[in-house]
Amino acid sequence: MFENVSRKIITEFVITGFDNLEKPTTVGIIIFIVYTAVMVANLANIYFIVLDKRLHQPMYLFICNLAVVDMLYCTSSCPTIISILLAGYKTVYYVPCIVQMFAFGLGFVMELFTISVMAFDRLIAILNPLRYHSILTNFRTILLTILLWILGSASMAIVPGTILPLPLCYSTLKFAFCDYAAVVSATCVDPTPYFNMISLCSFILMSGTFSFICMSYLRIVIIVVRMTSKGSRKKVFNTCISHLIVIVCYYGPIFVVIGLTRIGLVLTLEEILGLKIGTILGPSLVNPFIYCFRTKEIRNKILRILSKVQPAE
Repeated sequence: MFENVSRKIITEFVITGFDNLEKPTTVGIIIFIVYTAVMVANLANIYFIVLDKRLHQPMYLFICNLAVVDMLYCTSSCPTIISILLAGYKTVYYVPCIVQMFAFGLGFVMELFTISVMAFDRLIAILNPLRYHSILTNFRTILLTILLWILGSASMAIVPGTILPLPLCYSTLKFAFCDYAAVVSATCVDPTPYFNMISLCSFILMSGTFSFICMSYLRIVIIVVRMTSKGSRKKVFNTCISHLIVIVCYYGPIFVVIGLTRIGLVLTLEEILGLKIGTILGPSLVNPFIYCFRTKEIRNKILRILSKVQPAE
């Protein structure tokens, strides 16, 4: 009965994470510019790949999927942050908040899955270069991608599944958007078991995917060591460098945040939010540009388009 009354009373949240932030407009403009760049760059990558039949290959399909994941990950949080900082609109309704929380968790999980499956793609390309296209066909690539989205959605069902039954006692969220921990803290229950549960799930997902990536590249290193040709080694390096940069850009900031918390460094809420936003926007901005400039086919296509739009002398 108490649960039902609470739900009727609290139908929206007020986000207070930026209340003490100096120059919110400036920060909001910066985030808006970066978010816009993320969306444009990722959409451009998808556009180039979809319209060019020569790029309808497994590696480029995975790049398309990564672009979709990056846009989901940023869109699940950044529009709310931007509206708070630029328009001062801090209110979010309960149901959209739960949807946003699920979408953010799904984006996080799909980033892990997508980067991992791209490591698998590189391993097959180097381990069996002659059989690569027969092993990893476009159909299998699309099927694998769909299965990963289903698995990611199923694993993130725990987010709304554990929140929805809880009674609400507070209407404020002390964060930048509808984060799981912030919403749990607004309920009437002890949040500690829920914090521990989501931390354990995140640890299992991150350690599992990172271990898979490390094992894949360990196998690649073994193959490279056995090569006698410098040209072959250089070719392998060029094949993997873009993905390695993506791995560093995504896992690096996360490990830095974990390391800072483990050594007992006390951060202000603003510093925590800054690191969180950086881990969301940073990799999502870097990824499309890496593949634009490091992938010869996409780079050449961009150069051809730019040459066509230049005014004739």
